[in-house]
Amino acid sequence: MKITLILIPVISAFIGWFTNWIAIKMLFHPKVPVKVLGITFHGIFPKRQKQFAEKLGKLVSQELLSFSDIEKKISNPDNIEKLMPYVETHIDHFLRVKLAEEMPMISLFIGDKTINQMKSVFIKELQTLFPSIMENYMGQLEKDLDLEKIVVDKVSGFSSDKLEEILQAIMSKEFRFVEIIGGVLGFVIGLLQVLLTILS
Repeated sequence: MKITLILIPVISAFIGWFTNWIAIKMLFHPKVPVKVLGITFHGIFPKRQKQFAEKLGKLVSQELLSFSDIEKKISNPDNIEKLMPYVETHIDHFLRVKLAEEMPMISLFIGDKTINQMKSVFIKELQTLFPSIMENYMGQLEKDLDLEKIVVDKVSGFSSDKLEEILQAIMSKEFRFVEIIGGVLGFVIGLLQVLLTILS
């Protein structure tokens, strides 16, 4: 009798853990529909992969990645200022080397003072021009690049194994926690059964 009472919480814990483990496995398996006694079994994620892809596509395009936010970040004066040293180096190289190679006669009349003046004019003009270019470019990019469709196509095209791998990588701790909670709750229920048996 005593051994039976001890086994009740252990068996209950195992059942609690096992049922949760099965439930988690059924999120991904079977990967293709399987009929058993007229009932079709199909993993939740493989079955709903298309709907999952569509929801994720909407989320990315509408909430997570905004073309206007990207455009503001790129055309921010501070970020443009960070680009200027590279632009200045390129312009300097163009005026001193490329221009001399392409137009030797003109380069004879351009000294350091003129090169520096020209650089200054070009840099000021580019600082004004860059935000406008970025605004127009991002506007066109938004029309040409359908983020929602790209995400939907990518996620829909994942193999069931790839989808499982991604979700397991993201949620492995949570899945393990659910399994453990199942075991703990099963054990507690088993203990209550034992107490009720002893008190009755």
